[in-house]
Amino acid sequence: MPFRMVSLGDRIVVMSDNTMRAISQNTLGGPEVLAEVELPKPTPGPSELLVRVHAAGLNPTDWKHRANGGWLGEPPFVLGWDVSGVVEAVGVGVTLFKPGDEVFGMLPYPHGAGSFAEYVTAPARAFAAKPASLDHVEAAAVPLAALTAWQALVDTAGLRSGQRVLIHAAAGGVGHFAVQIAKSLGAHVIATASAGKHALLRSLGADEVIDYHETDFASVVRDVDVVLDPLAGDVALRSLSTLRKDGILVTILPIGQDALIAEAARAGVRAVPMLVEADHAGMRAIAALVEKGELRPVVAESFPLADAAKAHAVGETGRTAGKLVLVIR
Repeated sequence: MPFRMVSLGDRIVVMSDNTMRAISQNTLGGPEVLAEVELPKPTPGPSELLVRVHAAGLNPTDWKHRANGGWLGEPPFVLGWDVSGVVEAVGVGVTLFKPGDEVFGMLPYPHGAGSFAEYVTAPARAFAAKPASLDHVEAAAVPLAALTAWQALVDTAGLRSGQRVLIHAAAGGVGHFAVQIAKSLGAHVIATASAGKHALLRSLGADEVIDYHETDFASVVRDVDVVLDPLAGDVALRSLSTLRKDGILVTILPIGQDALIAEAARAGVRAVPMLVEADHAGMRAIAALVEKGELRPVVAESFPLADAAKAHAVGETGRTAGKLVLVIR
């Protein structure tokens, strides 16, 4: 059986070519439940790719599933949906990619989790060609968050040039992509964030920035066409008053939004919950924006795979501007 030497921080271990390193958990809980394990290397099925993962982005959904299981149920499981890497093998019927191609994408959400590992398998159309202008760490920061912003603003809200959009938590993973996507569409962007992140948001194209610690956005924002809400609760409800007649609020937290939808209807506007989907066309559109210089990921910090627990702890503070990434290869 072939073997390979693998560097794990300050030690070298011998692993079979038929196995891979991954981050898993045997119980729900805090970051400390995450552990590095050795798992069988997967094999691509029909219409699937086997991707050698170079880097994997982190998202709030990762620590939420780690703590309560969510749609993944009870552990053990491997978290992670963002991937940037190189095609190792293709399954029957795949025509879009070949071994050696550099790709990035989002594993099917939610049940396709597993990017915190050396290899993943997923449908070929969950991926797109990695933009040459991004390295793997930068590319891994993009898929889930940028797809969420794209599907919220473009597919769901139909944002157009000349319209006004209010983006909450605009310096976060989804928010900082949403600002750039909205600007690429010709929209006027109003962003909320703490004061320390205003310079970043202006550099990304925000036209107006509101410090939510100092100013009640609902008292100063009026007649927007679209609100992008990653926060829900009171923020979403108060955002309804900022919309023009027939405007739309898109919330990316789709569970338990009946009260919001009803209140929006009473106000003569719409509230639409959405859940991000793996999307080849969306990934290609996002890659095109990257190549045109209209979209760039902000990587706040990167961590080796073995430090996944540390990365989760940093992410859970809620103070990160941009994205966190695990470096796997």
